[in-house]
Amino acid sequence: MPKVGYSEKERVQIREALIAVGLDLMTKQGIQHTTVEQIYKKVGISRTFFYSFFPNKEELIVEALYLQQPQLIEYARKLMNDPAISWRDKVKKFLHSLCHGEKYGIAVLTMEEQRLIFKRLSRDSYKVFRDKQLSLLHAILNSFEIEADTEQLKLVLNLTLLIVITCRALPENLPLLVSEASDGTAEFQMEALVDYLEKLKCKPIL
Repeated sequence: MPKVGYSEKERVQIREALIAVGLDLMTKQGIQHTTVEQIYKKVGISRTFFYSFFPNKEELIVEALYLQQPQLIEYARKLMNDPAISWRDKVKKFLHSLCHGEKYGIAVLTMEEQRLIFKRLSRDSYKVFRDKQLSLLHAILNSFEIEADTEQLKLVLNLTLLIVITCRALPENLPLLVSEASDGTAEFQMEALVDYLEKLKCKPIL
């Protein structure tokens, strides 16, 4: 028999468990292949009870991405502390990890997933997501000893997402691009972005 009543503390714990389990599944099998049913069954609650915490799967995905943010910052710091890798290669390795998220235990949205999720987010939720996204990028850049102002942050965010989207969209969602050249395309984009980041690193904000 499922438990009928839960204390506020228990509800908080269940919500945290749903987010953590969701993130774990998404990093292992991808966001698209992770279902609400898999998540609530692993936590041990019903479908109806799940929807008392999240109105839809998309809201949980966003919360899981928030939970992942400290892990990404720690990963950047770990790379930065590796004396065996050059600074450029550290940044490129981080970008490469984002492009191939599942191989590195990182949940990354595909182009289609982005469309589906942001159709369901309220204006306020979208603003919170964007603010957290820029704060995350600022922390990651700081880990690589890069200082950037707000406009530079927005540019770096767009360039980074373009690299990740291109890598993950070929060939299904970008059929006009040559899929055989996807690795070379990503490498070129990464080199160009790292060139820009290196200039920011060498030119502190006054």
